[in-house]
Amino acid sequence: MKPCTLATDDTLRETTQHGSNSFPLAYYLEDVWESDFHCIDWHWHHELEFLSVTEGSLSCLIGTEQIELPKGWGMFINSGVLHRFEAKAHTLIPNIVFSPSLLSPKESLLYDKYIQPVLLYAPVCQIFDPQNGWQNQVLSILQDIYALQESSAQKELKTVQALLQLWNLLYDYMDLSSKTSGVQRLDTRQARLQIMMQYIHDHYQEEITLDEIAASASVSKSSALHIFQSGIQTAPVAYLIQYRLMQAAELLYTTTKPVSTIAVETGFTGAGYFCRKFKERYQISPGEYRKHRLCNG
Repeated sequence: MKPCTLATDDTLRETTQHGSNSFPLAYYLEDVWESDFHCIDWHWHHELEFLSVTEGSLSCLIGTEQIELPKGWGMFINSGVLHRFEAKAHTLIPNIVFSPSLLSPKESLLYDKYIQPVLLYAPVCQIFDPQNGWQNQVLSILQDIYALQESSAQKELKTVQALLQLWNLLYDYMDLSSKTSGVQRLDTRQARLQIMMQYIHDHYQEEITLDEIAASASVSKSSALHIFQSGIQTAPVAYLIQYRLMQAAELLYTTTKPVSTIAVETGFTGAGYFCRKFKERYQISPGEYRKHRLCNG
């Protein structure tokens, strides 16, 4: 099993194509613990995602919530929702990511009546508890879908049939009554968050301040703090440091540059401060990380 490699664009949208143009669904079997720093970092996608926890326990960060999913539980993540997964030990999560158009073409009656309302008005995520009747049915259908991906006979047809059964349960039982401007407000906050995050991505090698981060999205410092906290549960400057550390980790693996050079190139004031921050976050020194990555490829 290969560790998850996540590719995102400037807005943190995942750029991986899930499935093909003719059948836009992909199945993944991932051990989050094997991912770099034991997490699948912040990202979003237009596609829908369903996952189950078959081994271990998964920590899901979605907006202001941190949701712990034990073994046997599952989750639906709606389109366009920024999220992150973390693990404290071996954690296996089979999951499917697919386009809503797989269920029915856009502008069709089925799409407008049964799919669009879930995309627009359902919560950003839905937890599936095996002790809950309809949610346990969803978990059972998901297991069938995972198994189908390993087969070849009528896989696509049977997968769509199962997805429609699953979607019927969501439509019947999820709360779709919040037909307010809340979705639009969430989009605005997320857009501003992404603008500020992109400013950090573009300028992390420089000395940048909270004032400059906030100004990039035309908001006050207090608003910037609130948007970051509600969006990814961290402060702007803390995210800046995290991003610098992530870039440094990549350089440690892909180059032979000295640690002191990498520290300067990623915006740290000195190698000592960089090493302390790196070990504080990842419980391993930069040198040890480089050796570990090179040994494990």
